[in-house]
Amino acid sequence: MAFQILLNFFIAVVWMFLSSSMAPSTFVIGYLIGLILLLMMRRFFPGRLYFEWLWAAIKLAFLFLKELTLSNISVLRLVIKPKLDIQPRFFAMPTDLKENWEITLLSSLITLTPGTIVVHVSDDQNILYIHAIDAIDVEEEIQSIKDSFEKAIMEVSRSW
Repeated sequence: MAFQILLNFFIAVVWMFLSSSMAPSTFVIGYLIGLILLLMMRRFFPGRLYFEWLWAAIKLAFLFLKELTLSNISVLRLVIKPKLDIQPRFFAMPTDLKENWEITLLSSLITLTPGTIVVHVSDDQNILYIHAIDAIDVEEEIQSIKDSFEKAIMEVSRSW
């Protein structure tokens, strides 16, 4: 992946020299030409192209921002209610993630989302123990995390 980024940057710089222009717009045009060349030569590169990984990472960031906003609204509704009617729970969530950085990222995203916190990761790193401030249906909470954060992290990690 790093080779692809460097190659694309190199093509953009060569385009600037061939065009005899050091303007930023010339670099952008060269960068786009480099992207087209990388697309045409993609069968010569092992794995996926770097901008597929970049797109998956951007989608993960926007997913986190969406979940962060929705969770903030949900916790705000709980706090504003005159009667505190919550069902806090601890639950175990099995994970399909294997790499340490994937599990750390998932734990961080869950913890940074208001209303949930990862309190422990099992020794074999297959189960996350989570506390939720208001979890009516544990299976629904687990499925929600798996369908959103875990799926997006797999998309990022499997794009390499």
